[in-house]
Amino acid sequence: MKKLTDSQMESLSEAAAVAAENHIFSKVSKKEILDLELRVEFNQDNGLDVDVEVELFLDNLCTAEGNLADEAAQVALDEIDKQVEKLSKSS
Repeated sequence: MKKLTDSQMESLSEAAAVAAENHIFSKVSKKEILDLELRVEFNQDNGLDVDVEVELFLDNLCTAEGNLADEAAQVALDEIDKQVEKLSKSS
């Protein structure tokens, strides 16, 4: 696959963020979330390597499981994989 353009990376990042947020919001209510940060890094030196990091700060009373941020990061990576597959089929 050819290297991704800045526009494609931005689109993939947005799709990953939406997927991660939807996963989190399916598990906890928005009012229980104090802060949510999602970072997506692309490295295209040797193929495509994507790193997703989710930081999630929840209200002390929230009963969500501790691995929710990791789950959301995996959901985001899965979404990126799907989108990249679509891009490679269309080019």
